[in-house]
Amino acid sequence: MTDHDDHEDEAEEGRTTAPQSDYTGRDVAVGAVVALVGLLVVFGIPFLLA
Repeated sequence: MTDHDDHEDEAEEGRTTAPQSDYTGRDVAVGAVVALVGLLVVFGIPFLLA
């Protein structure tokens, strides 16, 4: 079996990517928390150290 065959098997199993998948309110909340933590790291920590 080649690598190409492995990819075909994944497609037959109904694998989807994020833009085509439905997402829930929980997914949105998790993304918002991750974004806030990222902003805190990028802007908050340097501000506290200045």
